[in-house]
Amino acid sequence: MTMRRPLIAGNWKMHKTAQETEEFIERFLPRMENEGEIEVLIIPPYTSLDRAGRLLEGTPLQLGAQDMHYEKEGAFTGAISAQMLKGCGCSYVLVGHSERRELFGDDDVIVSRKLNAALRAGLLPILCVGETLSEHDQVEEKITRQLTADLAGIDGSTLANITIAYEPIWAIGTGKTATPEVAQETISMIRHWIAAHYDEATARGIRILYGGSVKPANAASLLAQPDIDGALVGGASLVAESFAQIVDAARL
Repeated sequence: MTMRRPLIAGNWKMHKTAQETEEFIERFLPRMENEGEIEVLIIPPYTSLDRAGRLLEGTPLQLGAQDMHYEKEGAFTGAISAQMLKGCGCSYVLVGHSERRELFGDDDVIVSRKLNAALRAGLLPILCVGETLSEHDQVEEKITRQLTADLAGIDGSTLANITIAYEPIWAIGTGKTATPEVAQETISMIRHWIAAHYDEATARGIRILYGGSVKPANAASLLAQPDIDGALVGGASLVAESFAQIVDAARL
């Protein structure tokens, strides 16, 4: 049986100055002892990445970015390239987060270009997929469409460098959470899709996270599900103590 190393990722969205990021890291790092079986990642805003990268050098805490442009460089005012992220110490990048899709117009063509650009640059993408409340009855159709378009041209060996995060959009920041059983069912469906389009070994090996109002109170029950390999945490990752409790739940 393939053992997938759990990943707990904190997506801070548009929160925290560079100084507040430093204060978080100082509070959180002492809780990172003996994290060998678990990978932990923080995803601050762009303005905090350089300082965070310097503070995290030589520590087990990983650094990621919330988005990136698919071009290496050029006249793209306000955009950030993969090489810029790597220069700040990032090893991960979110691709296709629902807020990028819903608020900023990232369609599957753009998501696919960003995914491939991240892989070419040596970053580890976390590909986000999920459905709105109105799409919930067609969740399999929606996610299948996203996976088919976003992973077009990606072979099995390359897919091994990608983490998938299932985020039911209706559960993000609303306080509503997919029940552990619903989250497990959908993530199992994603794993079966990978098995059908790649092979069983690839499906067993790929890491799939759940994201959507994950909190200390529900983390353990979500992470106990057999196909859920970690969590993409929003608001609860902004406080060092609550984020540490979620990390602790991944050990159980």
